[in-house]
Parts: sequence; structure tokens; C-alpha cells
Amino acid sequence: MTARVNGEEWSRGNAGDMHFSWGRVLEHLSMEEELQPGELIGSGTVGTGCGADLDRWIQPGDVLELEIEGIGVLENRIVREG
Repeated sequence: MTARVNGEEWSRGNAGDMHFSWGRVLEHLSMEEELQPGELIGSGTVGTGCGADLDRWIQPGDVLELEIEGIGVLENRIVREG
């Protein structure tokens, strides 16, 4: 898994390095909430962490790319609200 901002890599990691397995994550989530088929569940940051960990911040106009090998790339441009 790779995170890029404006084409520059900020983070890289592997789901195999997660502290908890997906089974354990789902078990924990389902203790407080009924999970429905098709729900999207995020697990947080990977690799070197998030921008706050790096003391780097996204700005309006930045392009974020989140890539997972074998799945593809999710790309979004940050826009100012309103």
C-alpha cells in the first residue's frame, strides 16, 4: 500500500504488517455495532504513518493517490469547502 501526495510518496506499507488481523478488527467492531454486508471499513495508516506523524499537511489543490497492489489507485484532489 502506497500513499502519494502530488506524485511524492509519503507512506508505504504492507497489510501483512498490521498489528491486528482483519478477523480481529471485524470482531472488535462487531462488539459495538451490527456490521452489514458491503460496509466499507478502514484500518488507519500504514508504513510511515499519516501526514501528522510526518509533520506534513495537505492543502487545497493537492492530489492524493492511495494505491494497493492488485486492486488499483484511488485518486482525489483536495478542494476548499464552499
